[in-house]
Amino acid sequence: MDEIAKSRKVKECHVVLSEHAAEVAATELGAKGLQIPKGMKVHGDKTMQVPFASGSARFEAMAIIPCSMGTLGRIAHGYSNGTIARTADVFLKEKRKLILVPRETPWNLLQARNVVSLMEAGAVMLPAIPSFYGRPQTVQEVADTVVARVLDHLGLPNDLVKRWKSGASEKE
Repeated sequence: MDEIAKSRKVKECHVVLSEHAAEVAATELGAKGLQIPKGMKVHGDKTMQVPFASGSARFEAMAIIPCSMGTLGRIAHGYSNGTIARTADVFLKEKRKLILVPRETPWNLLQARNVVSLMEAGAVMLPAIPSFYGRPQTVQEVADTVVARVLDHLGLPNDLVKRWKSGASEKE
């Protein structure tokens, strides 16, 4: 989130936290928990009093990170039971960039079909699969390989990872 907060290309950024976001963050990140940069507006998942829940608002992109298979399934079937699913529905119908980052594995057949449905509807599926050719040394560096891909798809410059260079380009 720091890269987005620092980017001059981002005019406005909102964070919607699911019901279990704080609990999961505390478990996975320990005492530091979820840290949201200053300037980002934070919302819960049970409000529709947000500008991006309407197609008339001109937001450009949405990324759901991480995207549970439950959330993915609700979006795939148009079940807008909260802010996250409703906003994703809006982004799909308005043909705006929607990036979903599922991290659950393996998938069952229903989950795979939901992924296909969302791709057919225009969503970008970017599973949280790290790359290792840059030889990350820490858990943060491994996570950054996924974050860098998301930022790339959002059109936001970043230097989080070493970029791939083929042997041929290194010799030139």
